[in-house]
Amino acid sequence: MSSRNRPILELDKADVRRARSLARKVGKPVVDIATKHTTVSVERATLRLAGLSGADHERVPWVNHLVDAVREGVGLEHGVSLPVWDALSRGEAPDLLTLAQKASSRSVDFRIPEAKAATAAGKAARKDVAAGIRTIDKQRAQRDRLITRHGDPKQRPWIYLIVATGDIYEDIPQAQAAAREGADIIAVIRSTGQSLLDYVPEGATREGYAGTYATQENFRLMRAALDETSKELGRYIRLTNYASGLCMPEIATLAGLERLDMMLNDSMYGILFRDINPIRTFVDQRFSRQIHARAGIIINTGEDNYLTTSDAVEAAHTVTVSQLLNEYFAKEAGLEDWQLGLGHAFEINPDLHDSFRMELAHALLARTLFPDAPLKWMPPTKHMTGDVFRGNLLDGFFNLVGTLTGQGILLVGMMTEAVVTPWISDRDIALQNVRYVLNAAGGLTEDFHPPRDGFIQTRARQVLGEAIGLLDDIAAEPGKAPLLEAIADGTFGEMKRPATAGKGLDGVAERADGYVNPAIDLLETGATR
Repeated sequence: MSSRNRPILELDKADVRRARSLARKVGKPVVDIATKHTTVSVERATLRLAGLSGADHERVPWVNHLVDAVREGVGLEHGVSLPVWDALSRGEAPDLLTLAQKASSRSVDFRIPEAKAATAAGKAARKDVAAGIRTIDKQRAQRDRLITRHGDPKQRPWIYLIVATGDIYEDIPQAQAAAREGADIIAVIRSTGQSLLDYVPEGATREGYAGTYATQENFRLMRAALDETSKELGRYIRLTNYASGLCMPEIATLAGLERLDMMLNDSMYGILFRDINPIRTFVDQRFSRQIHARAGIIINTGEDNYLTTSDAVEAAHTVTVSQLLNEYFAKEAGLEDWQLGLGHAFEINPDLHDSFRMELAHALLARTLFPDAPLKWMPPTKHMTGDVFRGNLLDGFFNLVGTLTGQGILLVGMMTEAVVTPWISDRDIALQNVRYVLNAAGGLTEDFHPPRDGFIQTRARQVLGEAIGLLDDIAAEPGKAPLLEAIADGTFGEMKRPATAGKGLDGVAERADGYVNPAIDLLETGATR
């Protein structure tokens, strides 16, 4: 849908400029911190780009073994590239896999090379990592060819539907059936707790709980299956998974190598809701978004989660603040507007007077602030009670808001959402609801123009004003990185997360002078060799 045909709010342009300026002011110190640190997952992702894969008999990935051995031997401050490729040049092993296998028994002596040895190691590392980057480039080009061949969905928003049985071989036929029933995007939810694993499981998996493990082989299997269905249906079916948690950079890399199309990737979700260290998260997030930018992957952010722990009216401005920060961090990492699936949700208590009008105001504010972004609109969960008739009606109202305000991605809500695991029949009813609303009311975007000083415009301006006020308060926090102080104070989602605590902190290292990472160099310069 052209942005010219969407309803927009009449916002003060100076307020919008100030909001973005404050987001940059608050976000830049965090980027500065991210560019001065590395993590075990960033270094493992670099090795994966160079072609290292597989795991030992206990299913511990070889990239973990190799990075751990380097860290124990010489530290991570210089990155793994110099010590690893120096070891290869000195004949410690003929290839990365053998080197990792030897390193797992601590039978390799690593060093930080200097002078000509460092130059040679750096060139060798860049050559091998560049091969992985070129694979990502080829996968992006293949996506473009398939979209040209099969076509994109004709309607917007795209219909986004979740599949998650725990068994990849059960997920595949369900995903294909969902596409045949009208889904444009298939999201495979990760197994509960995977975000806290500091390794990526290997191979096809069949034992996930409330979701299926994100692995390279699972990505490959599902992508191949949906390519078959895309050909059958005559429209390209997109695939989504999660690049979050302790292995965010690695999962993003695997997604690029296997041609996933969207990844859940929020700047603060892991910090707030998984208690992952803030520094670890922001370092990993920047690298993962550089991969997403290169791969042409659309990110989905997680602002909807704030409204599950905070009141959706009182905390509406925190969603806007997070969207502005996610936009800044994403663009700094190289993502473009069309890749910003900024999140928000239909979570106002339906018993509240004027709840629907406020939902419209909040959704239209996001649409107006980010006119070229494919916003991801999330269904009600917090106020689902188990009354399936009421739930289906709420989802209908949710679908109507998404249609009226021109959202780009609509996650299908189900009437049993957040109460029990939905049945396939629940999905069918939910898709009928979506199709009816899109077909019956899709054109209302051209007719819906709230009056300038009416309830909707006034509420939206109020939320924007409160967002600017919050950003002002964050900018005034003491210290070199006020956003980190605000996160520690519980500003977002009422979760207090100090920068000196949280899971994964021991996997962070400050970069030394002479730090080398060819993946970052290639991604930041757009080079292929």
